[in-house]
Amino acid sequence: MSRLRPSPECRDVAFARSYAVSPAAEVALEDYARVLTRAAAAEAVPAEDDPGRVDGVHLCAPELVPEGELGEDIEAFARELAEQAGDGLGWA
Repeated sequence: MSRLRPSPECRDVAFARSYAVSPAAEVALEDYARVLTRAAAAEAVPAEDDPGRVDGVHLCAPELVPEGELGEDIEAFARELAEQAGDGLGWA
């Protein structure tokens, strides 16, 4: 299972906009989304026009459907990470 070879159980969380995040923040976003949805794996989805930005998160076999508040929470975390760019992760 991966973004490039998804299984039927995979789900994508598409963001309303893309966010510029550091590599460390991208890993934090993936971990956050994976834990929040109890997914087997998570992978940030790079923006097609700018691979330094993320458009969403691909989740492999999440136990919780990443819609509504869960999807909004994941995007809010991405937004917070983007706003903290250069300031460290703040919580690490």
